[in-house]
Amino acid sequence: MDTLQRTKSDISTVLLHTMDENISDDPVSLTKTTLPILSEIELAKCECCGMSEECSAEYVEEMKKRYSGKLICGLCGEAVKEEMEKNGGRTREEALEEHMNACVRFNRLGRVYPALYQADAVKKLLKKSSNAVSKSGNNNRKGGLARSSSCIPAITKDMKDKLRF
Repeated sequence: MDTLQRTKSDISTVLLHTMDENISDDPVSLTKTTLPILSEIELAKCECCGMSEECSAEYVEEMKKRYSGKLICGLCGEAVKEEMEKNGGRTREEALEEHMNACVRFNRLGRVYPALYQADAVKKLLKKSSNAVSKSGNNNRKGGLARSSSCIPAITKDMKDKLRF
């Protein structure tokens, strides 16, 4: 236990030295010299997904400048970046519009009726795959599974053998 020492952060040490140097009888002047100015935090709501997060006013202004006057959260911002990269030369405004449309569709159906949203997604997937098959011209495809004979005789024979014993 003799080797353990109490740790102290550098910031607290600096503040203590600053307070020692600025000791005066007036507590108001002491707080003015030692406390840093904090930017005000406000609750901002994303215009895409509706998620609220705490942001500084500077951050809100920066995001509005970047995304055509719309306030979007960091997660939606990343989705817009990926949408831009995915479709090549798409502009930020087009990618933002596409992402906002996807969020509107999800908020309208997906949050309220998740099973219907999933069924709608499966329907779109099947429609897309059937369009791809019809465009490829490979319509003479037969079923994937086929059996050569029935397994019923083997099952009934096995059942008869078990009943005899």
